[in-house]
Amino acid sequence: MAFNVDTSSNPRRIGTNLAEINIIPLVDVVLVLLLIFMLTAPMMYRGIDVNLPKAAAKPTAVEERLVLTVTKDRSLFLNDKRVAAGGLEQAIRGAFATRKDKTLYLKADAGLAYGAVIETMDHVRRAGIERLGMVTEPTRER
Repeated sequence: MAFNVDTSSNPRRIGTNLAEINIIPLVDVVLVLLLIFMLTAPMMYRGIDVNLPKAAAKPTAVEERLVLTVTKDRSLFLNDKRVAAGGLEQAIRGAFATRKDKTLYLKADAGLAYGAVIETMDHVRRAGIERLGMVTEPTRER
């Protein structure tokens, strides 16, 4: 016979070495899966590609962004219209009278004095603007 049955020892003791569970390979697999999901999750926010139908009707009213531009010589422009320095608050109030979104974007020249930008921001706040965004240009990678 190929095996020997010893009745003198405890017969239930067969295979005790196999009773221990080694979880190290399980942890390795779980960590690799976690890493894969962490890397691929941001790529899944792209959305669904859909061919939208064409319509002759005008789209619903989308509010245009308003940008206040301050040039190096301290000239003020609300979108493309020149605004006098004394009438800035009135021009902003008039532009935002019918708008729900009270957000204005400020685009100031880099060579402009810090105090001039703060003064303009103060006028914008007094005109009742709730949110003020600063427009910047991204830096170039070298």
